[in-house]
Amino acid sequence: MTEIKALILAGGGGTRLWPLSREEVPKQFLKLAGDYSLLQTTIKRLLPLCGQEGIKIVAGERWDSQIAYQASDVGLKGNIHVLEPEGRNTAPAIALGLAHLMEKGATRETPVLVCPSDHIIQNEKAFHDALKLGLLALEEGKLVTFGIVPDAPETGFGYIKKGEDRGGWNDVSQFVEKPDLKKAKEYVQSGQYLWNGGIFLFRAGDMIDSFKEHLPEIAKLMEGGEMAMVEGFKDLPSVSIDYGIMEKAPSVAVVPLDACWSDLGSWDAIYQQGEKDGNRNVLKGDVLADRSEGCLVQGDRRLIALSGVSDLLVVDTADALYIAPRGTSQSVKDVVSTLKERSRPEVTQAPESARRWGDYRILHEGDGIKVKRITVHPGKALSLQYHHHRTEHWIVVKGTAQVERDEETFYLHEGESTFIQKNQLHRLINPGKIPLEIIEVQNGPYLGEDDIVRIDMNCEDAK
Repeated sequence: MTEIKALILAGGGGTRLWPLSREEVPKQFLKLAGDYSLLQTTIKRLLPLCGQEGIKIVAGERWDSQIAYQASDVGLKGNIHVLEPEGRNTAPAIALGLAHLMEKGATRETPVLVCPSDHIIQNEKAFHDALKLGLLALEEGKLVTFGIVPDAPETGFGYIKKGEDRGGWNDVSQFVEKPDLKKAKEYVQSGQYLWNGGIFLFRAGDMIDSFKEHLPEIAKLMEGGEMAMVEGFKDLPSVSIDYGIMEKAPSVAVVPLDACWSDLGSWDAIYQQGEKDGNRNVLKGDVLADRSEGCLVQGDRRLIALSGVSDLLVVDTADALYIAPRGTSQSVKDVVSTLKERSRPEVTQAPESARRWGDYRILHEGDGIKVKRITVHPGKALSLQYHHHRTEHWIVVKGTAQVERDEETFYLHEGESTFIQKNQLHRLINPGKIPLEIIEVQNGPYLGEDDIVRIDMNCEDAK
């Protein structure tokens, strides 16, 4: 197959899968369909097509640690993250990624595949076959979108009406906004409509020309390269690639994609995709389902017991439990809205978070106290830092800790501890060959993650 470059769009945040998804850790970084996160699954799908050098991930700086950690875990390393200064929708994000690719050696003829980071495609052979058809459409000068073959009258997706059949792919007749249920049923019954899945393929030069014609403000910045894009990014219009270009371009093709696709956009969608037991339950975690059927249970680390219930959604995390009737998962947005109004941290703050140096899990948080279990990978370090509002007590659970505190450096072993005062300069390092695990007890009137003054980032990120 022709060498392809890929842009994975991973900058989106959201809470449609709350309480598992948070503003700190959105859907693409969660393990919702197996042993890998949705981002990792996307990377694994593209690696055989694009290779190590052919994949770039476009996302904000706040996701840098998550991206580096998760990508390296599935074999994608190096300079893979194209930093998006802020969220400005998909057209500016794709333009930024395209500017980066052109500076790294792509030509006008290079095929570029754009994929969301938070979808699943179970039939990868069907995906590869569709991609081959898309490459044929590129030879006709087309911009290509992949339309998902619908299996239900969904009202949450936009639709694409197929035009003339070109032998495996079609000209696009019309892009249609999200319909009501009546229209959606008509679309599916007609066989002429596909869901708009947000997957695109184009030759780099064709898309650059389309930006010049339809979004000249963005195209002008692209001419200055990646740095110019970054510097002017915040002033660009917030517009989707669909509305800004695909719906206006005169030569667009659609390739039908029938590959067991899902955007996993709700807990009901997770249930539909999940592997069901004999009682139609989808169970993950330590779950006892006694005389219960048709339930989705997403467990964390404690036992969940159901008895004599049916058709429930139960999602348990370290700090929140969500229960709703199956079929009503869209109402989670009302729950999240109420929690935001009350300034509850459970909307934004994740109880677990990965960093370049390791990860941490919040074990307890109360009035003036927060307890974390922190893991530091061998050879990694946190930033040199201090705090205005909190003290920290470190207890080594496993491994050896190298501690820098003001002018002194010392080592702690299992069972040993040390204390960090407010405004005291400190750093935690793992000099050993096994993971370092510590319990950190924070005390103070303010325990937010932004109470960190970083002096030296010569480390692997900061906690």
